[in-house]
Amino acid sequence: MNYLKTINKRARQRGTTLIELSVVIAVLLLLVGVLFIGITAWKNGANKAACLVNLSSIQKAVRGYENMNGITPPAPCTAANIIGPGLFFTAMPKCPTTGVAYAAGATIPADGVPWTNCVTAGPPTHVLTAAQTVGW
Repeated sequence: MNYLKTINKRARQRGTTLIELSVVIAVLLLLVGVLFIGITAWKNGANKAACLVNLSSIQKAVRGYENMNGITPPAPCTAANIIGPGLFFTAMPKCPTTGVAYAAGATIPADGVPWTNCVTAGPPTHVLTAAQTVGW
């Protein structure tokens, strides 16, 4: 007796199609791309914060030199006054983004004026605002 085989479409289509697989891969690549953009922004923000902390530390060293020697602005103050063995820094701090040391000022500035600025030229720039230098 010959039995007719019934063709069940559901039984034949068990696996995923190439289109479904392509869509899943495209979504995963999109999520990875968004993740890389977020990581880059986070890293730039962290570098800017570290740069501002470095500038603040340098400013505090200059004010410490001013107070320890009893001088008033505008008095001469070069990198040799704050950088060296037994001084405030052993070496001039560097910007975390570029790795370039900060440029030293020549005189002690008035209150609220930074002694040095970041040398980062291109984006992301680390420009100090007036609100960030209050009390400097």
